[in-house]
Amino acid sequence: MVRPVYLTITSHHIIHPINAGWMKWRQVTGTTCDPRMPLKLKGAIYKSVIRPVILYGSECWAVKKMDEKRLHVAEMRMLRWMCGVTRMDKVRNKCIRGSFKVAPVTEKVEGNRLFWYGHVKRRDETHVTKRVLNLHLDGWRGRGRPKKRWMDCVRTDKKEKEVMVYRFR
Repeated sequence: MVRPVYLTITSHHIIHPINAGWMKWRQVTGTTCDPRMPLKLKGAIYKSVIRPVILYGSECWAVKKMDEKRLHVAEMRMLRWMCGVTRMDKVRNKCIRGSFKVAPVTEKVEGNRLFWYGHVKRRDETHVTKRVLNLHLDGWRGRGRPKKRWMDCVRTDKKEKEVMVYRFR
């Protein structure tokens, strides 16, 4: 039986990209934490250097709410540190995101997932990714709540973003 990778992802798989993002952040911290640098440039560095490291492979993540919160917390800690603002200053996250012109990381994860879904749907029927997407396994489901699957995440993303699915034939 072949198990697709995106069905077995768990919380400890989210921690690795976050740690990799922090390592990349430490490499560029001399530039991003310099108070003389404009915030717009810091935001551009964050979007082009740090965020791609965090989001690498996010097209296949079946992210739980706790994992989304972890990603959000890590991103906001980085942005606050770059801005020189602490939580004691009581500056809202929206204001910090607005000053850097950065969208929330969870929205980017949703966008990446939908982008990959569209890519797979346009593939030929014989391609392995399309075959795995259409795979139906026989057997009984175990007891308890079912695990969150990638396709469940895609359905909720399509509902939230109100994406229309057109069939071309």
